[in-house]
Amino acid sequence: MSDKKSVLCFGDSLTWGWIPVVEGSPTLRYPYEKRWTGAMAAELGQGYHIIEEGLSARTTSADDPNDPRLNGSQYLPSAIASHLPLDLVIIMLGTNDTKPFFNRTPYDIAYGMAKLVGQVLTGGGGVGTTYPAPKCLVIAPPPLTPMPHPYFQGMFGGGHEKTAELGQQYRAMADFMKIDFVDASDFITTDGCDGIHFTTQNNIDLGVAIASKVKEIFARTPAEAV
Repeated sequence: MSDKKSVLCFGDSLTWGWIPVVEGSPTLRYPYEKRWTGAMAAELGQGYHIIEEGLSARTTSADDPNDPRLNGSQYLPSAIASHLPLDLVIIMLGTNDTKPFFNRTPYDIAYGMAKLVGQVLTGGGGVGTTYPAPKCLVIAPPPLTPMPHPYFQGMFGGGHEKTAELGQQYRAMADFMKIDFVDASDFITTDGCDGIHFTTQNNIDLGVAIASKVKEIFARTPAEAV
């Protein structure tokens, strides 16, 4: 068995690597080394195996009326089982939950994230195996910034205010569920030209910051667990 730490990164377009464009879409994907997951991997070094599970428009636990693939809670258990054994699952979701047709408050979104956390903490075993459940790290995405495209403006109507509250709600949820937490807004803003997505520098800065947290998590003794 490999002695590398296996880390699953579960998220939306911010994890997939969406390159922001003024016209909104279509777009392409940043190369691996310019996604925050790749930047984190470079910072962590050879002792880690980073697994990406990013899907654009994914929610925590809400059913998108136009695309049944996007409910994160419907896929996360399968993703965990597929990639076992895992040492850590990092989840960064919530931006898409602020879309007005979901009618979710910031607390509702945090509650959706709590469902995912519960899936991680009970996610050992998989199919026909008895691997223990991995640790969990939740990341609050940074707040939205002004959007130039009117379709995005409608898609995320009211989302600026909701995303500004996610860090506080996620922090409280993480404390309640005794898991690790990082607020991405402590390190970056959403500087991409579409008001939603990351620049290359955003990705690098966030990847370095999360790598530091990951090192801290694995450096703890059992008695120091969250």
